[in-house]
This record gives sequence, structure tokens and C-alpha cells, in this order.
Amino acid sequence: MAASTSLTEQLRKFSGGDREIAEAVLRQVLPRLHEIAVRELRRERYVAPLSPTELINEVWLRSLRKGGWDINSREHFYAIAALAMRRVLVDFARIRLAQRRGDGEAPESLDEKTSARASSEPDPESILQIGMLMDKLEKADREAAQIVDMHYFVGFTFEEIAEITGLTYRQVRHRWEKGRDWLKDRMN
Repeated sequence: MAASTSLTEQLRKFSGGDREIAEAVLRQVLPRLHEIAVRELRRERYVAPLSPTELINEVWLRSLRKGGWDINSREHFYAIAALAMRRVLVDFARIRLAQRRGDGEAPESLDEKTSARASSEPDPESILQIGMLMDKLEKADREAAQIVDMHYFVGFTFEEIAEITGLTYRQVRHRWEKGRDWLKDRMN
């Protein structure tokens, strides 16, 4: 691999199906993916018993290594990765919720349920609900969903999102507020 090839160019080749470049790309993006994974796991620390490395591996195996996207920039790639991490965590929340509901087993006693609720653990139902609502928001308003993903889940500032998407700061902020309000309305 020539040293002059930028990461964005490598990501485009990789997403276009060049599997020979996958290892080089992974080495370069791994530090930032780790930062995103740490943030996501901190936010959802009781949902998935995963380390950041395990979350990255899960995301890489499920979707990133398959490629097939139109990568505009490295930031766009990280947004895709963060979205994939969110989906993995939503899947873990579904599994955990199914297990909590018994997953076909005998129901718990009232005392066990009471003690489980008294713990400080975040509710997997709300995480699952956010995941499902984000899917619905994407169908209702794809641009607002993209901005919510990039700002809330990836952690980009409005200025960074404007630069990545080509929108103005005001357009980004408007779409963020629209998506955030849409989610709030449906969460209540």
C-alpha cells in the first residue's frame, strides 16, 4: 500500500469490495473505533457485558467487513460504525429483555422482581425502544435520523456534522431539534 494513499481513499476502496486492504484500514481506524465503543458502552453499561474490543469485533463481523457503502470521508465511516454499534447494543438489549421476561422459563417470584427493579441498572426496554424509534425516525425523516445518529451516538459537534454533510450549521441544528423532538414525543 503506497504511503500517499489517504485513509479516505483506502476506505472507499475497502467499501467498494477490495478485501486486500481490510487489515490496513482496520489498523488505521481502530483507535477511533475504540473511542466510540468506550463512549457507547459507558452510555449503555448494563446492557451488554462487552469490552470495547469485543464490541468492535462484533460490529466488524456483523457489518463493517462486508463493505458495500458509499464512503464520503473518514467521518462518514465513523458515523456508519457508530450506527452499527448502536444496533449491536439494541440487539443485546432485546436479548437481555427476553431473558428478563423469562425467555420461556417459569416466572420469578415477586421478591426477585422487586429486588431486580431496585437495582441501579438502566432499563433495557428503554434502550430497545430508542433503537426501534431510531429505525422509525429513519423511515419518517432520514436526514433528521442521520443528524441524531451523528450528534448523539457518534459525538460529532454541529460544526463537524455541517462540514461532513455539506449542510449549514443552522440546517444541522434544525434537523437535530426536529429529530430530538420527534423521539421525545414518542418516548413519553
